[in-house]
Parts: sequence; C-alpha cells; structure tokens
Amino acid sequence: MFHHKYNSPEEIFMELFDAVQLNDIFSDSKTFVDSIPKRDPDLIMHDFYKLIEHEDFDLKAFVEENFHIPVDNDGVELPEALSLEERLHKHWDSLSRAPDIEDPHSSLLELPHPYIVPGGRFREIYYWDSYFTMLGLKTSGKIALIESMIDNFAYLINTIGHIPNGNRTYFLSRSQPPFFAKMVELLAEVKNNRNIIKEYLPEIVMEYAFWTEGEVDIHLPGKRYKRVVMQDEDSFLNRYWDDEDTPRPESFVEDVGLSEKTRRYPDKLFRNLRAACESGWDFSSRWLYHSDDLKSVQTIALIPIDLNVLLTETERIIALGFEMEGDEKLFRKFEKIRQNRIEAISRYCWNEERGIFLDFHIKFKEQMDRPSLAMLYPLWAKIATDEQAEKVIAFVEKNLFKAGGLVTTTINSGQQWDAPNGWAPLQWIGFEAFRNYGREDLAVELAKRWTNLNEKVFAETGKMMEKYNVEDLSLKAGGGEYPVQDGFGWTNGVYLSMIEKLKEIKTHS
Repeated sequence: MFHHKYNSPEEIFMELFDAVQLNDIFSDSKTFVDSIPKRDPDLIMHDFYKLIEHEDFDLKAFVEENFHIPVDNDGVELPEALSLEERLHKHWDSLSRAPDIEDPHSSLLELPHPYIVPGGRFREIYYWDSYFTMLGLKTSGKIALIESMIDNFAYLINTIGHIPNGNRTYFLSRSQPPFFAKMVELLAEVKNNRNIIKEYLPEIVMEYAFWTEGEVDIHLPGKRYKRVVMQDEDSFLNRYWDDEDTPRPESFVEDVGLSEKTRRYPDKLFRNLRAACESGWDFSSRWLYHSDDLKSVQTIALIPIDLNVLLTETERIIALGFEMEGDEKLFRKFEKIRQNRIEAISRYCWNEERGIFLDFHIKFKEQMDRPSLAMLYPLWAKIATDEQAEKVIAFVEKNLFKAGGLVTTTINSGQQWDAPNGWAPLQWIGFEAFRNYGREDLAVELAKRWTNLNEKVFAETGKMMEKYNVEDLSLKAGGGEYPVQDGFGWTNGVYLSMIEKLKEIKTHS
C-alpha cells in the first residue's frame, strides 16, 4: 500500500530527525516534520554526518540552512464594521489552500483540488474537522469548495486506501472519525441530487472496507484485529487504532518524555496514544484507565460509542446507494449489518441503570465509568429509542450543559478534551441530537449559549478559537500539548450553521 514517496520525516532523516526533536530546536515538534528540505534529503544527510563530527557544529543553523521552515499566517485584513457572521463568510479565503504542487521530499501529500485547513499550526486538511467546516461552507454558499474537498478525500481513498488523519506522510497509519459518507450525503442534500451518493459509492465502500479489515478472518467472540472486534456471534464492533506503535513524529518530544516516566512497554503506550489521535479526542480521560494519568491511556481496549454510530451511518448510506443502483441483495446485506450494529451498541454500550450510553471495555467486558458527550451520537444518528433519548438528554442537561454550551466530560483532568472545555463539533452533534428527539427548546438554548460565547471571545481577542472554556466564561480554554489555536475551521463552520438554524427556527415559530 505504501510507496517510497510516502516515507515519513523520521524515516527519511533518521538521526537528524532525532537530534532536532530531542534538542528543542523548535518549541513545537510539528514544526520540523512540516519543514520542506531545500535539496535532496540524501545530500542533506551526507553533510549532516560529516559536519556532526565537528565540535562547533550548530544544529539549528544547519536546519535553517537546509529546510524551508513553515510560517503560520492565517491573518486576514477585513473591514472593521462587519458583523462576526459577515467576517466568517469572508474568512474562508484565508483558510483555503490551492491544490498542492507535488514535492517528493515534503511530508505534505499533494491534493488535486482546493481545500480548507483548520488554521494555526494545522496547515493541512484534517479529516473529521472537514465535515463541520463543510456545514459552514454550505451556509456561505461555497458549494464548489465542499465538492472539491470531498473529491480530495475520494482521491486519498483511491490512492492510499483510506482517509488519513490529515494529508501528511506521518498521518498515514491512522484515520479519524469516519464522516466521509456523511459529507457525501451533505453534498447530495445541498445540490438536491440523491444520485451524488451513487457517484461516490465505490469510495464509501472502499473506506468502509478499511474500517472493517479483518472481519472475515475473525471467527471467535472476544477476538480482535486492527479496528475490528468480534463481540459475540452476531456482532462486530469497532475500535480506534493506529497501524504504527512508535512515537508520533509531530509530538515526538511529548511521547518520548511520557514513555520515560512509565514502566509500560513503549510500543503499547505509543499505539494507544496514536489511537486516541484517530478518535479526534486527543486527549481525554475517556481513554485513560486512571482518569488523571495519560500514561494509563488504553484507547484500543475500548469500543467507542461515537465510532460505532458513525459506522451505522456509513452502513445506512451504503445500503441507500445500493438500493438506488437496484442491487437488492447488497441493499439487504448492508441493512442487516447496520441493524446488527445498532442492536450491539444497545447491548454493550447502553447502561439502563444510569440511562446513558458508555464506552465498553473489551478486556474487562464491562462499561467504562466515563460519561461523555459521545453519548449524544446515537441521538444524532436517530438510532436511540425515545426512552433512551429522554434519559440521555436528562443526564446531559443536568451534568454537561454549562453556561457556554456543552462540556465534553464530567472530569477535569488537564487534558483538552475534558472539562471545562467545549468543542464546536460536539456542540453540533448535541444541537442535532436535541432536535431529533423533540427538544428544540434545548437545541435553541445550546446554540445561543455557544454562539454568544464565540462572539464574546471574538470581541475580546479578534479570534475564533479551536476550543472554549464553557464553564467559566471569564477564562480561556486550556490543556493539551500545544498552545490554543485560532483560525478555526470547524468553529467557524458550526457558528455559521447554528446562526442560520436559529434564524430558520425563529421564522417558523
């Protein structure tokens, strides 16, 4: 599957890579892996081995001489008098990137069509971010850009076999929450043309094959392979995974440092950290055995609610595609697979006593006591029963609904996907979840709180943030491995979409 041109920076620059990352040449491990060599890497390495013998060798100067170091500039000069909504419609221009020019030595995987990046240190397309970005592009009338981003993802599926975390060589070993089928469905809605689902059906099926790889070879309950787990005779469920078990090149210092503090096998630690990145929730107490200790990360031991709900959506859209093609046999097959998965989600992840969905621990064969907003995904996809939905909403309203919107978990661990932070994609999942089960009142209240918070922070800083503190509106969000980023693709997308929905709801009421 991998060609030589897909080698990641740590494979190309071996000792030089280690030297740069471990000697704090850059404050962010991602800077070096995004740098582009000015000449053939073999020549750079030849000189490096020669010069490193000298006592006065200056590593930083050597790197600056031989690499184009990335500079982040998403700033855009806009007239002052614009409302936030008007500014964001224009802001897409500064976050959009032209099709890439092939550079065999860059870690960037070239994409044939224009696309939107999140902003800040995130200089490439990100998989699940893009769905929420597209919601905003729809509101801004930028339909061609939605289509070109979907075409880029289809291109990645056809060339690599899946959609990586982002279009970088160092992201190839993992994906992210599988929203591709939902993106295609969104485009079909926007263009009012259901046939679009048929057009992209081969890629949707190919991506689904990536997530379910190995399913046919597992014959015993409790067995697992890559992203697939056989729970019982009837049910295959999925988990997050990463095909590599080494430190993440873009967070090399953090991963190596964490490994030095624990007696765990490094490969196990690294695989679990990477799998948490595939979840998009990197990092959260949700993935930790001890909620306050990142060293206890156990992502691959868990069956996550959100991932499996997303796969029921993919199965639904695949079934729809085959039905449109008149393939009755495959239509029925995927309908049955989907029904089995929905029943399995209820069997393993529904906690009747507490009235919420929880992730399931594969080894311990029990649910994890880590309530999180992932419990809203079954409501977002309309696969929860009315009784389940009512209980989940009651729990969320009581425990996770805060002054600025929905908080991700009930635990404040210092990790960025935990309290007190709120994230745009999960506000959208919540907004849709409430509306799907007759709680428009809550949906409206959520949209108001969240968009007000966006506006307040924008008025103070002139920026749209990657995440927000939804508990104490006077404080900034924090936690995580890097400074809070501004930009920010999915925040802009969800804000624009919510503002539009609030106007629609007001008109109808």
